[in-house]
Amino acid sequence: MKRLHVTMAALALATLPLTANAQSLSDLQALSPEERQAYWESMSEEERTVQREALRTEMQALPAEERAALRDQRREQNRARWDSMSDDERAAARGERRARQEQHRAQMRERWDAMSDDEREAARAQMQERRAAHQEQRRQRWESMSDEEREAARERHQNRRGDRQRRQESSSET
Repeated sequence: MKRLHVTMAALALATLPLTANAQSLSDLQALSPEERQAYWESMSEEERTVQREALRTEMQALPAEERAALRDQRREQNRARWDSMSDDERAAARGERRARQEQHRAQMRERWDAMSDDEREAARAQMQERRAAHQEQRRQRWESMSDEEREAARERHQNRRGDRQRRQESSSET
């Protein structure tokens, strides 16, 4: 398993010059997950911020149907990759994801601790605005659904909740 990760990292580094040219959403989507990760890691924090903003703008400029199709396609790719993994690979992937999340939380905490009181207040206000906008989008999406779509959404939610509970139970047994 460790050998696989080292091999993948070497492959990602070898393709780094090729991936550094990815500029658009479609270019990034054409990359493998390892290439995409190498691409993002090759940039400075400022470059990543600029690139994220450019990609966000490009994504928002797409028609809603195209955005939904891209999200669905990505979801299917992720699901297929996950389904093709062995139990050991899934456990390793979960561990790697947890480590990345912890690293991200630590970075966010450092940024928060370095902020002045005014900056913190502005950040809180921005988070509240984002949360309110997200809730409004979800409400509008829900209200635009037919009864059948709402029932399907409820079922998906229940399935995800059940999957999460089963994972928690199985991880607590080990």
